[in-house]
Amino acid sequence: MTAPDEQSDFAASKRTKTTAAEEADKRPAALIGDHFAPTVSGRWQWKITRAAWTGEDEDRFSEFIRHIGESDCKTTHECLTSPKANPRFSGTNPPGMPFFADCADLPFYLRAYFAWHNGLPFSFSTAVGLHPGTPIQKDASPAFQIVGRYHIVPPGPDPRLAMPEVARVSTAHFRHPARYQGRMLPDHYPVAITRESIRAGTVIFDPLGHIAVVYKVDEHGRVHFIDAHPDNSLTRGVYDSEIERAGPDSGAGFKRWRPQTLIGANRGPKGALSGGRLVLTKDVHLSDWSDEQYLGTASGRSANWQSARFLIGDDEVDYHAFIRLRLAPAGYKFDPLEETRQRIRNICRELEQRVAAVDVAVRAGIHKRPQPPRLPRNIYVTEGDWETYSTPSRDAQLKSMFRAVREDIARFKTLGPSGSRFIRYDGTDMRADLLRTYGAEAEACRISYTKSDGATVELGFAEIKRRLFLMSFDPHHCPERRWGATEPQELASCREDKTKASWYEAQQRLRNQLVRTIGDRMDFTLEDLRRQAREDSDVGEDEAPDIDVASLLMQ
Repeated sequence: MTAPDEQSDFAASKRTKTTAAEEADKRPAALIGDHFAPTVSGRWQWKITRAAWTGEDEDRFSEFIRHIGESDCKTTHECLTSPKANPRFSGTNPPGMPFFADCADLPFYLRAYFAWHNGLPFSFSTAVGLHPGTPIQKDASPAFQIVGRYHIVPPGPDPRLAMPEVARVSTAHFRHPARYQGRMLPDHYPVAITRESIRAGTVIFDPLGHIAVVYKVDEHGRVHFIDAHPDNSLTRGVYDSEIERAGPDSGAGFKRWRPQTLIGANRGPKGALSGGRLVLTKDVHLSDWSDEQYLGTASGRSANWQSARFLIGDDEVDYHAFIRLRLAPAGYKFDPLEETRQRIRNICRELEQRVAAVDVAVRAGIHKRPQPPRLPRNIYVTEGDWETYSTPSRDAQLKSMFRAVREDIARFKTLGPSGSRFIRYDGTDMRADLLRTYGAEAEACRISYTKSDGATVELGFAEIKRRLFLMSFDPHHCPERRWGATEPQELASCREDKTKASWYEAQQRLRNQLVRTIGDRMDFTLEDLRRQAREDSDVGEDEAPDIDVASLLMQ
């Protein structure tokens, strides 16, 4: 798809996925501006027969994503080659072709794959620069504008070369403000919170640096998503309060693909198109463009997103409740007991996925390597083995999920007796029923991990909760440390030296924090971490937050 010098620039772009600010500084110059894929001929040519996506195409794309989400496929490659996950197209892939995507790549990769198999053109961003008027702030990533695009127009390229190039984006390519001012339009735009816009294929951008793709919205208004990881694994989750709301300049939230139209193409005798140029639809022509997820739905909206108010009818609700109630059937009410069940089950699924993630690092032998002298520049947004095998972002999300259970139950305790029109509870003692439900679900959730000596340790929900802020995100630590072991008997099989033990102890303040500080410099030495603990610095937290539910319900 690209000349050799351009391929090296693409590789450089992939290698420098550290912080979003660095992405802007290190963008490959060869990919700034418009570039067009060189054409090929032959059996595997990306033949383009359609000038634009129709409503029917969007429906079939949603169905394509839904099949993947509802299957049990566990890697991007498996999802695209499995007849169960990809019934329409898996049999038409080139033999032996690998498929790979991490979190930022996944939406682009799936959209390009569908376009390829349906004769559709495709354009994707390749480089970013600071958006006009954007200041650089220490604790936040800046907003970006698109300064480079690659267009796949007819006659098309060989998809075996094109698809790997699609998977070169970073989260910086999603960090564009709602009120965009750049010359080149971004690939996505913010949408209204409706079932028509929040559907399979819609993108979710977590402002702390993660991307997911919606695969369904269920009858309770829950948004289910798939997300990919640097080891090519694909996992599933449910949108909830652990994914934080952010302002309109962050690019965060729900986004849809901007329509692209091939203009000026000629149609050949066999229906294939040739020539033309791709034009992206401007915001003013998008019927579901909306900034309501940032600025709220109340009249007299303020430009200050932090003061936004979200209304269902005349009643104000918090943002995440607003999302659920908008996407659920009219008149929907939350069942506190069912909500608690689903929360615990989601946590249990996340724990099972963490087991798989740690196992990948152990199989790769990362824990047997010497401890590096420094942490990465930022532990949450990095590259190489740390990106592939560490779990700081996954662990921060898991901790947030535990905290969200406590926050939910505190809210239900308050709302239940008051007769809120958004709560459905027919019992007589909500506190007792919540405690019983929580206990039953917690008892049912159990995972197991493999120790350094091959023995298996089973952990129940209560024990995991106790260990939660002791579980190491560092892939250089033994599996016992990765799972927060403290008892000498369990730790006896951990063959670590004193240096690794010291690093584990020094990283406790980082393990205590929930917020992924992706804009902060974090390439600390062991002595840096020790000094920060002594000086009570603003890096990490002295104490872990309260996540205990049982004590709350006993009050």
